[in-house]
Amino acid sequence: MSEEKKEKEKSAEPTEELKETGSANLENSRDSHRIKLLTIVGEIEGHEAVSGNTKATKYEHLLPLLAEVEDSNEIDGLLILLNTLGGDVEAGLSIAEMIASLSKPSVSLVLGGSHSIGGPLAVSADYSFIVPSGTMVIHPVRSNGMFIGVQQSLDNMLRTQDRITRFLADHSAMTQERIETLMLNPTELVKDVGTLLEGKDAVHEGLINEVGGLKDALNKLHEMINERNKKKNENV
Repeated sequence: MSEEKKEKEKSAEPTEELKETGSANLENSRDSHRIKLLTIVGEIEGHEAVSGNTKATKYEHLLPLLAEVEDSNEIDGLLILLNTLGGDVEAGLSIAEMIASLSKPSVSLVLGGSHSIGGPLAVSADYSFIVPSGTMVIHPVRSNGMFIGVQQSLDNMLRTQDRITRFLADHSAMTQERIETLMLNPTELVKDVGTLLEGKDAVHEGLINEVGGLKDALNKLHEMINERNKKKNENV
């Protein structure tokens, strides 16, 4: 086998980073922009490992990766692809807060769905897209396992829920009151209270910025990087 063919096959193989964390460097981007691709899929794993049969996104992978995005001179922007059913609230909020605090442009794209704590993850980017068939589910905080039925337990759950609705309101065009109304809707979900928003409905409500696909998300990110570079050059 020729060396050239070996190199082509090697470059076609998924990198260790892509296999382990679902992230990749889009190095051949137009305009010489270097974009970090991050995927958030399955269940958001917190302090406890999920079942071996469940696809999961581990927060201990994402937090250092996001720190690298912020600190690296080799990365110009972040593209986030989401298809998650939600998961650990603390882990999800910690990832969302890190994305929201990035100084570099970020764009999110909701593909299959971004449910529960996936909502804050979707809106944490500077600009968000959702495909026409994508969905967002807003529902109250749930608790698994043993639950002590006292007022303090309820108060803690309500405070956690308030943290989520506040984050959603701060990073989208929805009010906290509207989010709570949809969250407590008893007429739509069969096994729960809450609301399912399809692509255009999520945009109409102001939760997501725009209906679009991968092309739209990348175009927007390149546009934002160009604007950032232009401002930096003007300030030099």
